Amino acid sequence: MPGIFRLCLKTIHFKVVMKTIALGFIASLLLITSATIHAGSQTRAAQLQSTAEIMTYPMNVFRRFPGDAKPIYDFYGKALGLKQLTTYNLGGNTNVARFEIGSTQLKFTAVVPNRKYQQGAVQGATGMRLLTFLFPDQAPVTKRFRDNGFAVPEFLLIPGTGRSSALVQDPAGQWVELVIAADEPAAVYSQVEIGLVVSDIEMSRKFYRDFIGLEELPAVKDTIFNITKYPFRHGSVIVSLRCLGKPVPADTGSGGIQYVVSDVKAVQDLAEARHVKINQPVNTLSGYGLRFVWLEDPDGITNYFAEIAASPSKKR
Repeated sequence: MPGIFRLCLKTIHFKVVMKTIALGFIASLLLITSATIHAGSQTRAAQLQSTAEIMTYPMNVFRRFPGDAKPIYDFYGKALGLKQLTTYNLGGNTNVARFEIGSTQLKFTAVVPNRKYQQGAVQGATGMRLLTFLFPDQAPVTKRFRDNGFAVPEFLLIPGTGRSSALVQDPAGQWVELVIAADEPAAVYSQVEIGLVVSDIEMSRKFYRDFIGLEELPAVKDTIFNITKYPFRHGSVIVSLRCLGKPVPADTGSGGIQYVVSDVKAVQDLAEARHVKINQPVNTLSGYGLRFVWLEDPDGITNYFAEIAASPSKKR
């Protein structure tokens, strides 16, 4: 009997030891897996130098407007002459109207809460304050404005160039610059320039050059606002930064920039590694096969990244 009792004790001890080892192994595996995932995210962010490396479509731009949509559609479609594309209904009384300029889309949605909106002069706030479009001939532009009941733009020569320019406001009070650039290459008229007013020019240059990965062009003298602007290019889109050097209110809601990328999680990982503010972490837009992440530049201007599921009917 004593021998049998000792054998039972040894068996029990062996089982306890093995169970302890197994639990320890599982715990270690979980820790290793967690660390591996974290390390993988860090490695992926380290390997990705800028978001431009994984952009798969041209950049888009969006504006938000209050009230009736029809005057906005008439202004951009009929007066400016942009081609209107299919409007997306995202549900919840949310529509996205789209206009085409070259390979870029200009999108419009209604204003949303929890964002700051500032009316007034271009230089009256930070944010997306100006969109610039180029045309080969003034007469058709003037006619479209007049025929559709909009005030006729007053064009002035831009010193030192063969171009002329007019500043107008759309029905929501947001600013648009019309540039007449006669006899220039056809590609010029497919360009759109996004004018951002920023509070710290060096921080914003770093963000759009190093994090977003846009091509920085030489700084130019903006004779209209009597200030230096810093342009960045990606495809047919120019993002121009202007800094007034004095405190102004922030407009974080009137507009922003959209990029289409192959991996929004990689964008989020890079944002975390570079301490870029994430406004909305990676999520999925149900019914559209679209994943997204919303980031903010140093002035709170939305930089929205979308990843489209591979399908014959890609939406952007």
